[in-house]
Amino acid sequence: MELKNKKVLVTGADGFIGSHLVELLVKRGAVVRALSLYNSLNNWGWLEDVNSLDQIQVVTGDIRDAYICKAITKDIDVVFNLAALIAIPYSYTAPASYVETNIKGTLNICQAALENHVSCVIQISTSEVYGTALYVPIDEKHPLQAQSPYSATKIGSDAMATSFYNAFNLPVVIARPFNTYGPRQSARAVIPTIISQIASGAKEIKIGDIRPTRDFNYVLDTCKGIVGLAECDAAVGQVVNIGSNYEVSVGEVFALIKKLMKSDVELIVDHERIRPENSEVQRLWCDNTKIKKLTGFIPDYNLKDGLELTIDWIMKPGNLGKYKTEIYNV
Repeated sequence: MELKNKKVLVTGADGFIGSHLVELLVKRGAVVRALSLYNSLNNWGWLEDVNSLDQIQVVTGDIRDAYICKAITKDIDVVFNLAALIAIPYSYTAPASYVETNIKGTLNICQAALENHVSCVIQISTSEVYGTALYVPIDEKHPLQAQSPYSATKIGSDAMATSFYNAFNLPVVIARPFNTYGPRQSARAVIPTIISQIASGAKEIKIGDIRPTRDFNYVLDTCKGIVGLAECDAAVGQVVNIGSNYEVSVGEVFALIKKLMKSDVELIVDHERIRPENSEVQRLWCDNTKIKKLTGFIPDYNLKDGLELTIDWIMKPGNLGKYKTEIYNV
C-alpha cells in the first residue's frame, strides 16, 4: 500500500520515535493525524519541534480510553500504534500502569480499527520481548522472555494485536525495532545519558552495566523500516524485526562517544542504574533477513555517523538544557 495521500494515525506521536515517524510520513505525502497524550498545558511533546507541524492534524487523548480510540481512528487508512510506556526501570515501580497503557491501550486501538474498517495496523513492538539472546542473531522465531514488567506487557500487546488478525482478519503487522537512538531521545536511554553528561561538563560519567550488547539503530533508519512495512502487503500478519545486524557493547559505545566528543571523562558504574540480575537483557543482536526480503531495507546510517548527528543535536544549548544530567532519569 503506497502511503501517499493515505490518511494515517500515529499514536505516541509526541514521543521520540513517533515525532520522527510523523515527519517521514509527511515527506511521503501521507495525511497525518497525530495523537499526543492529553495534558492541561496543551503541550504536544516532541511534536512541538517537528518541521511540518502546519501539515499535521494534532489531537490529544489517551489510548486507555476506548471512546477516544474509536473517534480518532474514524476515516483512517493506516494506524501506527507507538503509544506505550517504555521505561524499564519505571515498570518495576508501576507495572499496573504498563498493563493499562500497553495491553489495554492496544486492545482499544485494535477494536476501534476493526469497527472503523482501518486497512492496516502497524503495532510497534520492541526487541526487549526476546530477552537475553538464546542464539544470535535473533530472528523472529526466537522465544519470547518476559524479563521485566515492560517486556511482559509488550509481549501481551503484540499478542493482542495478533489475535485481532487471527480472529477478526484485521490487517496487522508487528514491527519489532531493536534499540533506537538519535535526536529527541530522553536520558532514560544510555546513549543520550552518556552524551548529555559529557556535554554538561561532567568528569565522571554514571551509567549502569557496560557489558550488555545491543543492536543500535539511528532513529531515521527505524522509521524507514516502519514505513517500509506499512507499504508491504506481504508483511500483513507477520512479525518483522527492524535492525542493523550489528552487535556492540555498552562499554564500546561509551568509548566511541568519548572519542567523538574528544573527552577524557572516566566511567563510573552507578549501581542504582543496574537492573535486577534476572531482568537485565545481556545480549541483543538483530537478524534483519526478513525485512530485507520483504522491503529491501538497508540502514542508511552506521553507528559512528548516527552518534555524530545525535551529539550535534544534544550539544545545542536549547536541547542540552532539557536534560537533567545531575539526576537518574528512569
